[in-house]
Amino acid sequence: PSPAAIEAYNAAAANMHLYPDSSAAELRRAIGEAFGLNPDRIVCGNGSDELLHLLPQIYCAPGDEVLYSAHGFIVYPIVARAASAIPVAVPEPEMRTDIDALLARATDKTKIVFVTNPNNPTGSYNTAAELRRLRSGLPKDCLLVIDAAYADYVERNDFESGIELVATTENTVMTRTFSKIHGLAALRVGWAYAPASVIDTLNRVRGPFNVSTSAQAAAVAALRDKAHAAAAKAHNTKSLIWLKEKIEAVGLKVFPSVANFLLTEFPATGAKTAAAADAFLMSRGIILRAVGAYGLPNCLRLSVGTDEGNKAAVAALEEFMS
Repeated sequence: PSPAAIEAYNAAAANMHLYPDSSAAELRRAIGEAFGLNPDRIVCGNGSDELLHLLPQIYCAPGDEVLYSAHGFIVYPIVARAASAIPVAVPEPEMRTDIDALLARATDKTKIVFVTNPNNPTGSYNTAAELRRLRSGLPKDCLLVIDAAYADYVERNDFESGIELVATTENTVMTRTFSKIHGLAALRVGWAYAPASVIDTLNRVRGPFNVSTSAQAAAVAALRDKAHAAAAKAHNTKSLIWLKEKIEAVGLKVFPSVANFLLTEFPATGAKTAAAADAFLMSRGIILRAVGAYGLPNCLRLSVGTDEGNKAAVAALEEFMS
């Protein structure tokens, strides 16, 4: 994380006897300044996960359907079931969200469509034009939720995080997090940009003190340290290229990624499976994310780390595959 964020976090300790600002006013103002948004259309959450959990509870009745891509974020079926809704996984044959398949599966029972963009764990993305086509093809009373947790890493001219779509259409929500490029995962800070009616409803049902004082302070400082975020993005861009080349060199398939991780496919049988690789790497103190629960049992997801960590991961993979 940014040194400024750490300093702000530590300074906030002097006020730990006071309740947090329930409205996260300073943080919403900082987000508004950073992205050119009206703070009144922003709500902050205990991680974006809290907001993702709340939306089906608000907008789904028992038996309603929640659509998501088959290899999308594993939280979506969880939050759907928590609201007594039916989670519907839409096939993803090309390892990216299939807009046509989502539109074909949507019915009058579809109340929410979740799209992770860029997608976790595949690393793929959908263009701004594709998401606009999805929004225009969905029922008007269906909420489109764009989970843009990894948007800060993307360097593609045809990508748009969701801000423009929220600003120009109805019933569209974009969620973001401070856990990724800002490195504040342990503090649980997320936010959503949405129509005023959605923000009003979220504020009515969320916890009153859902983001701690220290988390708010660190997030504001992180946002304002633009140089640190830029350096983190540059490191990620460079590291993705290097890691992909090194991993492919040992004979493994690596899927293209615009996020801060790479999805690597291992043989389905034999001694070099994903499960065997996972066990071997863990024995070397290197933890990758197994993604069998995402319908990808032959893959592991490797997050970009420090240069030292990246080199250690590659060396261990080379040893495993030799």
